[in-house]
Formats: sequence, C-alpha cells, structure tokens
Amino acid sequence: MSITILGAGNMAKGLAGLFANSGYEVVLGSRDPSKAQAAFASLGAKVRATDIKTAVAASELVVLAVPFNAVAATIEAAGGLAGKIVVDITNPLTADYQGLTIGHTTSAAEEIQKLAPQAKVVKAFNTLFAQVLQNGGKVGGVASNVFIAGDDEAANKSVEAVVRKIGLAPVQTGGLKLARYLEPVAGLNIVLGYVRGFGTDIAPTWTLGSAKAA
Repeated sequence: MSITILGAGNMAKGLAGLFANSGYEVVLGSRDPSKAQAAFASLGAKVRATDIKTAVAASELVVLAVPFNAVAATIEAAGGLAGKIVVDITNPLTADYQGLTIGHTTSAAEEIQKLAPQAKVVKAFNTLFAQVLQNGGKVGGVASNVFIAGDDEAANKSVEAVVRKIGLAPVQTGGLKLARYLEPVAGLNIVLGYVRGFGTDIAPTWTLGSAKAA
C-alpha cells in the first residue's frame, strides 16, 4: 500500500518515516519535487517525491500535512481529492498559538470536507508534535494516542489500521464534527509545549483502563 503526503515540513517528515519504516511506500506531493526528494533522502527508497496531482493519483490515502491556511490551494492543486481517504492533521491556530481561528460551529476538518466534498475526510494525528513522530511516535516509551474522527466508517477503520501498523494507539472518537474537540486539544498541547516550556516531547493521552481504544 502507498500513502501520499501533501507537504514537506516536519510533520510530513515524521509521518513519512513512520510509514516507510512500517512497510508503506510513501509518495510526497510537492510543488518542488526535487527539493522535497532531497529533504527526505535520509528516509530511503520507500519515499519518493513528485508533483501534487501525480502523487494524489498514486494512493487511496492522502495526508494533508500543510498549514490550514494553505489547504484550499493544496486541494485545488490536487484536483479535488475525489474518492480519496484524506487524513487531515491541521489545526486552525492563531499566529501566537493562543486561540483557534475557527471553532464551536465548525472545525478545520469540516471545512476541508466542504472544500473536497467527494473525499472521505478523517481527522487524525493533529494532537502530536513532529518531534514525537520523528522519535517513533512514543513518549516515555509509551505509544502515543492518535484520535480519529470521521463520518465514513470504512475510512475511519482504514486510518485506524495504519495507526496500529506504525505502532501507535488509535482512539476512535466519532463523526467528523468531533474534530471541534480534537483541534482545541492540539491547541492546549502546543501552548504547554511552546508557551509553558514543557517542550515538544509530550503528547495528550487518554487513560482507558479496561476499555478498548477501538
């Protein structure tokens, strides 16, 4: 199975490494494929870069790893993402990380679904720092939770399977509107990490006791 990542930043690099190390072929979609290929060269032959449209055509699962304010242009460049499982890892944060630019009655994930109405949008990975992903997805030796929200059950299960394969702990939360809760959780994590000085080797974890995560 191949997974396409649209974006070439730290989150993209962390996810690409986890995917590639778990046996997935990773296709990077970039406006500058040669630059992206060079930046990800350390991850090996299972990660290759190409233009955005070609990358999207190569995979059923596409990860949006760009800032929220770049999402609309990226979806347009991708040709709409119809029929794809689209994993939204974005957070609509203000520049000072002190608040959300949208919320309460919508979320970044729901707005992305509007921009790509024929895609199956699933919120996931948005509560994790890039450093955690680049360190194997674990904090203190414990697999981090990946909270999942989406309206398509089959797409949610597909994302869950990927999360399990890369060694992290999926937690299904419900429909896409639950992203309205997940995005503020990410905001709190970012404030703790950057503003309160906890650092980026932290992750929110739900203590489930005897309950099942899926």
